[in-house]
Amino acid sequence: MPGAWTDQRVERAIGRLLRVGVVSAAALVAAGGVLYLARHGGELADYRVFRGERADLRSVRGVLSGARELAGRDVIQLGLLVLLATPVARVAFSVVAFAFERDRLYVAVTLVVLAILLWSMAGGTF
Repeated sequence: MPGAWTDQRVERAIGRLLRVGVVSAAALVAAGGVLYLARHGGELADYRVFRGERADLRSVRGVLSGARELAGRDVIQLGLLVLLATPVARVAFSVVAFAFERDRLYVAVTLVVLAILLWSMAGGTF
């Protein structure tokens, strides 16, 4: 059957998903670095006073808003978010693949892993 969910087909799809995620993240970080250096490359750093990151760089909404405006730091941060989302997408895809293969045990185990990943990314603690 050409459309069957075989282990090899799933492994190839997961490999493509991981490659696309990592390459996209790297491209975003590189583009953000270029944007940042183009706008701030000539500034001198003042290491006597510590200034933390802006509050909007600590939320997904803030990062997306800044990335739309092509702010270098925000585009870099978006690349890091894509990099973090890549393995989560892989686990989510695995749930779907195991469901199509009708492997209930692996669906259950992978759902637990996905729940733990999402909970920990949301800041949950045990």
